[in-house]
Amino acid sequence: MKHVPIFDDLKRIGHDRVTAVGMGTWGIGGKESPDYSRDKESFEVLKHGLELGINLIDTAEFYGAGHSEELVGEAIKGFEREEIFIISKVWPTHFGYTEAKRAARASAKRLGTYIDLYLLHWPSDDFGKIEETLHALEELVEEGLIRYIGVSNFDLELLKRSQEAMRKYEIVANEVKYSLKDRWPETSGLLDYMKKEKIALIAYTPLEKGTLAENECLAEIGKAYGKKAAQVALNYLIWEENVVAIPKAGSKAHLEENFGAMGWRLSKEDREKARGCV
Repeated sequence: MKHVPIFDDLKRIGHDRVTAVGMGTWGIGGKESPDYSRDKESFEVLKHGLELGINLIDTAEFYGAGHSEELVGEAIKGFEREEIFIISKVWPTHFGYTEAKRAARASAKRLGTYIDLYLLHWPSDDFGKIEETLHALEELVEEGLIRYIGVSNFDLELLKRSQEAMRKYEIVANEVKYSLKDRWPETSGLLDYMKKEKIALIAYTPLEKGTLAENECLAEIGKAYGKKAAQVALNYLIWEENVVAIPKAGSKAHLEENFGAMGWRLSKEDREKARGCV
């Protein structure tokens, strides 16, 4: 791995260290259905991120109906697999003991490798299904198909219930929407609880689909650090010891900008100012 960021920007998920800024892949390879029209560009962007030293890639079976996973699998070829941390997710329609196992095997096949962290993508109204799925994933850890278990979009109450349902392994991560504009993990108590429990918070949509990159107030704060608005918005999140952010890997230029959110820290005063920018 080239150009590994300073140690302060390596966060813990389970027993592994990952870069505080990763690569999100929603829309890469399609959305609800496959889109092959930009495969070459997407492949090159993901590969470029790995070359920069970003070792965290987030995907899901839902993204492009599995094609996103296929692109990730192609992009990681030629890199040391043990130095890359891949997250994928099971969609609620595949919750349940048998279906979850089948879905995980299909994801691993598309990726061409094991899955480092496998998440329940969204909550289900049927907690029994959630429980069955978690138990199935524990067996997949035993088999070596996945390494860690997590959840996504779970609020504090559901996260606690899910923790209690585990038989042998722990929930190591919860992927939720979190940005300067949408700070509900802070205001709901979720962030503090996860910090206490040493559970990683994986922040998706951290730039609010690019709108925070255009925020003039954040840009003004960034001037003192030689940084742009988007980098200030990302640094605000990864300032927390257990938070990693996964902005979409849209282009090489965006990746390089995202990478520049690491290696420095906002002062407490400027972090407080940043809250007032949105």
